[in-house]
Amino acid sequence: MSSSWNSVGLEVLYQVLGWVAFFAWSFSFYPQVFLNYKRKSVVGLNFDFLVLNLTKHSSYLIYNAALFFSPFIQRQYHEQYGDKEMIPVAANDVAFSLHAVALTAFTLFQVFIYERGNQKVSKVCVSITAIVWTAAIVCLIVALSKSSWLWLIDVFNSTQVGMTAIKYIPQAVMNFRRKSTIGWSIGNILLDLTGGVLNFGQMGVQSIDQHTLVNFYGNIGKTLLSLEVVFFDVVFIIQHYVLYPIKRDENGKAIISERVAPLIRPSDKPEEDNV
Repeated sequence: MSSSWNSVGLEVLYQVLGWVAFFAWSFSFYPQVFLNYKRKSVVGLNFDFLVLNLTKHSSYLIYNAALFFSPFIQRQYHEQYGDKEMIPVAANDVAFSLHAVALTAFTLFQVFIYERGNQKVSKVCVSITAIVWTAAIVCLIVALSKSSWLWLIDVFNSTQVGMTAIKYIPQAVMNFRRKSTIGWSIGNILLDLTGGVLNFGQMGVQSIDQHTLVNFYGNIGKTLLSLEVVFFDVVFIIQHYVLYPIKRDENGKAIISERVAPLIRPSDKPEEDNV
């Protein structure tokens, strides 16, 4: 018999934190989408980030949906961690993952229809993506022979953790080389940071109620996800507000002075402010 909540108040707080994190993370995709639409350009948005992000969210969706909906996988989880342990995936986790895959795919669609200069997906990114999905297929074959479904979704969970660790790096490096964050929405980062902090807080509430830390290492992917998101978001905030702040003239218009020649063709129009 699986465990239940000991405190109604903590259960309510858990749900509130989870759904607020869900909305913060979900809305974090829209500032970039609107910025791309406003500028009719994706110059400044790193394409490697988008491709790696799609792999990340797809892997996370597989993990969340499988553990949340499959009684068989839930039974394997309880066999490994104990019958009294709660399933560490909530409905908001599934909803977020589904929404994240859809919005990331839409942002990639914008890459094909808007001005992108000479930016392109790197060979390193293509290689990483191919290796990850090839490995996933191999693991699926292994899981089929042994019915090791919990192990399989843990592989996808580990994949999304790894993708989170590396997906931000191309964008951070690109901002450093351009000495600018124009084209990369800071609204995305602020909402992303909010979601990461609240997501970690949600897990803390569950631990307090259950008097155990099992949910932190039983769903290590969610734990590391929150920590990684907070770390990289702080890096981007420092880049945007401290290292490469947008300079404005007396009319409040952004003064574009960063070195963007390698990324923009001469015919490009001036860029607008970040959302």
